[in-house]
Amino acid sequence: MRKFNEENERIKRKYFRYLREAARQSDASIDKSAAAIIRFEQSTDFKTFKSFHIKQAMEFKKMLKKSKNEKTGLPLSITTISANTRLVKAFFNWLRWQPGFKSRIGQSDAEYFNLSAKEETVAHAHREKPFPSMEQALHAFRQMPYGSDIEKRNRALFAFLLVTGIRDGALASLKLKHVDMIEGKVFQDPREVNTKASKTIYTTFFPMKTELVEAVKEWVRYLREDKLFGPDDPLFPKTKVSTGSERKFQAVGLDRAHWSNAAAIRKIIGEAFEAAGIERFGPHSFRKTLVQYGERVCKTPEEFKAWSQNLGHENVLTTFTSYGAVSRQRQAEIIKNLAA
Repeated sequence: MRKFNEENERIKRKYFRYLREAARQSDASIDKSAAAIIRFEQSTDFKTFKSFHIKQAMEFKKMLKKSKNEKTGLPLSITTISANTRLVKAFFNWLRWQPGFKSRIGQSDAEYFNLSAKEETVAHAHREKPFPSMEQALHAFRQMPYGSDIEKRNRALFAFLLVTGIRDGALASLKLKHVDMIEGKVFQDPREVNTKASKTIYTTFFPMKTELVEAVKEWVRYLREDKLFGPDDPLFPKTKVSTGSERKFQAVGLDRAHWSNAAAIRKIIGEAFEAAGIERFGPHSFRKTLVQYGERVCKTPEEFKAWSQNLGHENVLTTFTSYGAVSRQRQAEIIKNLAA
């Protein structure tokens, strides 16, 4: 099978430039579009896009339904299939307006990438994602060791996620100067911090157990006074790796540099829960934990609005619809209490 089509590659580069510069999409979003388009090309044996026919769209959908996940070996989920068809459809909707394609791709041709209405409903059905309760999170935190520099960092990182609800990508790029321990505030400056959609976010520490805030305070003090870190140094530096006596790579302390991504943060949090005998959770799940906690402590709409903004949500409905769905267990409790 062919690996690429030179003519297709040229028009794809133009499309990706459009996504980046005009549609203002992130590199991660563009990578997803690129992967979906390659899948389509594979289904046509890399024929030129100029030979597009609606039959290719229908065959592409059939191929996806027969394909399997490379990692798990299981059939692709309907959600994955829907995402791929949607991204390829967007590409052809753009392509039909490009010189040399207007007469080759009909106005409604891209619609043949659509799945059935039933399949789309299933693909976008709400699924309750598990997240730790505040009690579980506190239990995992209390089990974390804090003897070495790396253990101190990991414990403080866990606590910081709980008291701020910051996203892991932003946390990886946060500097010491962005945290005001006297006021208990975090300034997520998009010029230096990798915030979602490059938003400017002001966060005040959530009202948490004193032990969490104290862990963060002690970590900041340790960096500034013992490690002599400056304002532009990372709040949570990456692990320094070196070759040991057996010429194997091993962790030897902290490096005065940021992590390049949030993978290490996800690993730290997941392992902390597992070590405490709890289901593995990721750092993003803490945001759901905080929303659930906020529903319990906020007494007025204004208080919950402030809680929502503290998480970086401009619209409180985002907090309710994306993070604040009532769990099935809590749903049953509320209905039973109403009956009583």
